[in-house]
Amino acid sequence: MRRLLDAFATALGSLAEHKLRTTLTMLGMMFGVGAVIAMLSIGAGAEKQALALIDRLGTRNVVVRGKQFKQEELEEIRKKSIGLSQRDVEAIQEAVPGVSFAAPKIDIEPYKILAAGAKTTAEVFGVGHRHREVTPFALVEGRFIDEPDEIHHAQVAVIGAGVRRDLFGADPALGRDLKINDVWFEVIGVLAPEPAPPTAVQGVAVSSTEHEIYLPFTTALRKLDHDPLKAPLGEIVVRLEPKAPAAETGAVIGTLLDRLHGGAHDYEIVIPEALLQHSRQTQQLFNLVMGLIAGISLLVGGIGIMNIMLATVLEQTREIGVRRAVGARRADIRFQFLVTAFTLAMLGGLLGVAMGLAIAKGVAHYADWPTVVTTWSIALSLGVSVMVGVASGLYPAMRAARLDPIQALHAE
Repeated sequence: MRRLLDAFATALGSLAEHKLRTTLTMLGMMFGVGAVIAMLSIGAGAEKQALALIDRLGTRNVVVRGKQFKQEELEEIRKKSIGLSQRDVEAIQEAVPGVSFAAPKIDIEPYKILAAGAKTTAEVFGVGHRHREVTPFALVEGRFIDEPDEIHHAQVAVIGAGVRRDLFGADPALGRDLKINDVWFEVIGVLAPEPAPPTAVQGVAVSSTEHEIYLPFTTALRKLDHDPLKAPLGEIVVRLEPKAPAAETGAVIGTLLDRLHGGAHDYEIVIPEALLQHSRQTQQLFNLVMGLIAGISLLVGGIGIMNIMLATVLEQTREIGVRRAVGARRADIRFQFLVTAFTLAMLGGLLGVAMGLAIAKGVAHYADWPTVVTTWSIALSLGVSVMVGVASGLYPAMRAARLDPIQALHAE
C-alpha cells in the first residue's frame, strides 16, 4: 500500500511539472468521457419517454384507427365503406383468433363545453366500460364508466385534470354538471394529472388525458350528433390473448377489414409491440454510434497520454538511471510510469463524469428534454477511459524500464 501511495505522489508531482501537456491531455479525456455520459443520458431519456408512450398504447393491443381525409376524398371513399363501425368490432371478436375483446371508441366534435359560468376546450370520446383495461390511466377522484352506465345510456362523464381546472377550479368536481353541446352530463370521475403530456412515438400520435372527456359509448351514439360522412367509430383497440402473436394477429385483422370495407383503406393498424422493438433497435444503433464517436475521442486522449509519457521518459532519463543505481528494479520503473498514466486517465475521466452530469442536467432543464444518467454509463465511460490511459502508458513504461542504468546516468 505504501508503495502505491508513493507511486501516486510521484505521479502527481510529475504531472504538475508538465502543466500544459497534462492539462491538454486531461481535457481530451474529459471531453471524451463527458460526451459518452451526456449522449447516453439523452438517449436513455428518449428511450424512457418512448417506452412510456408505447405503454399507453398497450403492448398487448392492436390499435385500429380511422384515417383522416379531405372532404372530396371522404365522399368518394364513403361509396365503398362507412369507415370503422360496430360491425368491425363484432367481426374482429368473432373471426380473429387470439383476440380477447375489442373496445370501440367514438370521436365527438364538441362545439361547446361549459359548466357554472366557465368554459373550456377538450377532446370528447365515447368509450365502453372495458376501455380502461386497454388504455392504462389513473383516477384521482370517483370512478370510471361501468357496464350499467352503458346499458342505461347514462349521462355521466369522466374528465381530465385540465378540464377540471378550467371548469371547476379548486372546487370539488364529483357530482357537478357540465354541458357538452346541448346535453348535460354528471361528473363521476377525474383523471390523474400528467406531469409531461405525451405527444407521439415512431410517428404515431398519443394524446394527453389532461384535456379529454370520456362518456359512455352508447350515450355518445344516441344523444350526441355526428357528421354523417364521418366514420361511426374513431378507433378500435383490440386486446390480445397472452400468447397471441401481435404482428400475425394484426395482419389477420387487416385482411378481415379489407373485405368488410370493400378494399377501401380508410383505416390504419398500429402494433405497439412492433413499435417497441423498433424503438429498442433505434436506441441500440444510437448507442453504437455514440460509442464509436466517444471511442475516437478517448483514443485521441490516449495518444496524448502516450506522448506525455514518452516525453517524461526522455526528460527523466537521468532520474531513472539514479533510481536503478540505488536498487530500483525494472518492475518498479514500469509500475511508476503505469501509475502516472492511470492517474492522468482517472483525473481526466472524473472531470468528464462531472462534465457529462452537468450537460445532462442542463439539457433536461433548459431544453425540457428528459435525460436519464445510468450507473452503467458512468462506469463504462470511466472504465474505458482508464483502460485507454493505462494501455497508452504501457509502451512508455516498458521503454523506461528497459533503459540501461549506466547510459541513463550519462544522459544530458
